[in-house]
Amino acid sequence: MLSPKRVKFRKRQRGRLKGKDECGNKVSFGEFGLVATSSGRLTARQIEAARVSINRRVKRGGKLWIRIFPHAPVTKKPAETRMGKGKGNPEFWVAEVRPGRVLFEMAGIDEASAKKALEMASFKLPIQTVFVKRELV
Repeated sequence: MLSPKRVKFRKRQRGRLKGKDECGNKVSFGEFGLVATSSGRLTARQIEAARVSINRRVKRGGKLWIRIFPHAPVTKKPAETRMGKGKGNPEFWVAEVRPGRVLFEMAGIDEASAKKALEMASFKLPIQTVFVKRELV
């Protein structure tokens, strides 16, 4: 599963996910992409589940790029613990996604197969997504 090797700070605040994504909003590597249309936090497990779903669908055909990485730690306090006594320990990692962000890219397969594979991946994610093709400039 994805997680950073090291971070500057072990615990961080939640913050807000407002506005559209300025960077990572174009299909850069592949021919087809899966773009977020809503904001949310994707856990490392959800990203991995989507990746496995795509690979099962295309059966080693084509190439896949994962354009997001879970950098943000999520902390939890143990069950049945009284309030206070500080912030809980980091439990898992999330990628904070805003609308417009390209989540996955694919190349080397036909459009129908890519669309079906990325659609299957979108079922594993808690945010709304849309299938896009690369814009040739």
